[in-house]
Amino acid sequence: MLMPRKVAHRKHHRGRRTGAAKGGTEITFGEFGIQALEPGWITARQIEAARIAMTRHVKRGGKVWINVFPDKPVTQKPAETRMGSGKGNPEKWVAVVKPGRIMFELAGVSEELAKGAMERAIQKLPIKAKFVTRHDQEAV
Repeated sequence: MLMPRKVAHRKHHRGRRTGAAKGGTEITFGEFGIQALEPGWITARQIEAARIAMTRHVKRGGKVWINVFPDKPVTQKPAETRMGSGKGNPEKWVAVVKPGRIMFELAGVSEELAKGAMERAIQKLPIKAKFVTRHDQEAV
């Protein structure tokens, strides 16, 4: 599971999810990618599930890049705990994703195979996303 080795602060604020991504909006490594269409948090487990779905679909061929990293801790209070007595303990790690962000990239496979693999990966994610190619971005 992805998580940072060290963090400056154990517990973060929740933050706002407004606005578009200010970086990472173009395919830089591979030929195909998954682009976020709405803002959200993606957990380390969801990233791993999407990665496994992609690599299994391409039968361990090609190369996969993960362009998001879960570096934000999300806290949770234990079940049946009374209100108050401080903030809960960090339970999971999430990556903050905004619209336009390229989350995964893939290269070394045909476009039909890549599209199938990416569609399976998109189903594992909690936000709307679309399949994009480097060729589409160069045309714009």
